[in-house]
Amino acid sequence: MKLICKQSDLANALNIVQKAISSKTTLPILTGVLLEAKNGSLKLTGNDLSIGIEKSIEAEISEEGTTVVSSRIFGDFIRKLPNDKVELTMENNKLSIECFKSHIDLVTYDAIEYPELPQVVESNAFKINKMLLKNMIKQTIFATSQDETRPILTGSYIELLNEKISMVAIDGFRVAIRTSKLNTPIESKIVVPAKTLNEINKILGSSEDNEQIEVFITDKNILFKIDDIKIVSRLLEGEYVKYSQMIPNEFKTKIEINTADLLNGIERVSLLSREGKNNSIKLSIKENLLEISSNVEIGMANDEIPLKLDGNTLDIGFNPKYLIDVLKVIESDIIYMEFLANISPCIIRPQNNDNYTYLVLPVRIPNS
Repeated sequence: MKLICKQSDLANALNIVQKAISSKTTLPILTGVLLEAKNGSLKLTGNDLSIGIEKSIEAEISEEGTTVVSSRIFGDFIRKLPNDKVELTMENNKLSIECFKSHIDLVTYDAIEYPELPQVVESNAFKINKMLLKNMIKQTIFATSQDETRPILTGSYIELLNEKISMVAIDGFRVAIRTSKLNTPIESKIVVPAKTLNEINKILGSSEDNEQIEVFITDKNILFKIDDIKIVSRLLEGEYVKYSQMIPNEFKTKIEINTADLLNGIERVSLLSREGKNNSIKLSIKENLLEISSNVEIGMANDEIPLKLDGNTLDIGFNPKYLIDVLKVIESDIIYMEFLANISPCIIRPQNNDNYTYLVLPVRIPNS
């Protein structure tokens, strides 16, 4: 293998495929990145057996070939090079890298031993707008579970039905549901690992274009094609929670409140609650205002925010993190919060928009 490519292209590609390379694997070859030079391009692949990422860049290839090289050392070296042409030469199980006056030789792995990415037949496909996918991930991913004893909840449930897409995350204390219209005849129900969706969100980065992403689904895997990047991930197996049955269809207390004011008030009060043994905060819903309070061993804090009330007054406690998380991603200046009782879930929805629903369980208020 012998080729020349741009340092900036190579560094960018490495940043992307390294998201699929684990440092904790027991298989040494999986700490490496697969390099394949042929047909005028260099393809880089990272694979941790649960997610694989491919990206190709332009290259002047004088000798085709494949090899696997240490991802960490190779990546660190490439990123520290000047923005110039990089020459890669493979000879006698050693990869030589040259750029301007810099040179390094790295011992390589045999590419034959590198596990192939799952083959995903490019059928059963749909397209989704980049911005929409980013938004759906952002508004749900934080509610996926970290508890590996219930692996199905460590992923996001994605349902395609009646030209609508739904993305759902549940961790046992809250449920986040984001829906949107999607012009596709495909019907499917899958659970995608949260790690995969997190990496896709990072790859999409600050992209604000309206281009479409192609998504292909099989029984066990999902493939995302984002420009010249391919991301293949296994799907989680098992039956997902029947989340729609968890959403109450009645309330006795409903408030309308400013999102930013509520977020700021909770963040201020929770500074103190985090210092106590019980990190909950109390919401006291009154006729024209919401009082947020925390009373712990080292002191007390409270804040007041105006609201519009429909129904009964109420005192209820919450883990502030579960409110802060949703208030940071909800895209509405005004939200509605619905309550049945102080031991029942709270439902949060944006004003004038039915595409997002968030359920959060209350906690016991100390000394109440």
